[in-house]
Amino acid sequence: MKPPDIETFFATLAAANPNPASELAYTSVFELLAAVLLSAQATDISVNKATRRLFVLASTPQQMLDLGEAAVAEQIRTIGLYRNKAKHLVQACRILVDQHGGQVPRSRSALEALPGVGRKTANVVLNVAFGEPTNPVDTHVFRVSNRSGLAPGKTPPAVEKLLDRRVPPAYRANAHHWLILHGRYVCTARSPKCTACSVRAVCDTGRRLNGKPQ
Repeated sequence: MKPPDIETFFATLAAANPNPASELAYTSVFELLAAVLLSAQATDISVNKATRRLFVLASTPQQMLDLGEAAVAEQIRTIGLYRNKAKHLVQACRILVDQHGGQVPRSRSALEALPGVGRKTANVVLNVAFGEPTNPVDTHVFRVSNRSGLAPGKTPPAVEKLLDRRVPPAYRANAHHWLILHGRYVCTARSPKCTACSVRAVCDTGRRLNGKPQ
């Protein structure tokens, strides 16, 4: 995808959804961190159902510690890998309490030092909670970036690195939201809705379907 097409790509998505947001439910930076940690290999809908129960009981790191791993696991048992996720969440809360005064750190290295928090989760927190122009790469972002030609790469880090270079400054704050939502509802893994796609004219796959050179 060439620079003018990238501009059109994001301008089109931005015009349709000027203020995109995460579909995870949260009311604080800590709840955001917990929700993203729990969302690995799970849908936002399933995570929201679980955290709706969990956050009523524990909405701070200390409350989560007081609740305990077994009780946390019971509240989130409807989502995949719930035992490991409960363990990681409680361990992360211990570090937040002991090393960060119960607050979620703004440092990438401090975030990635938390159990269950990898680069993608850290990027989401940095972007959504702290407004940093990061590009978290989940399965939707990875798929859309490759299919469209926006930022093709064989691994999430490769895609992220290219997105960091290619996303125009005006769109960096919200780029990953637009890519996630486009992948979730239009550029789906199975049976992508290419005929209804608003950015088909500048997408490499769309242009091939239209019989135009890339």
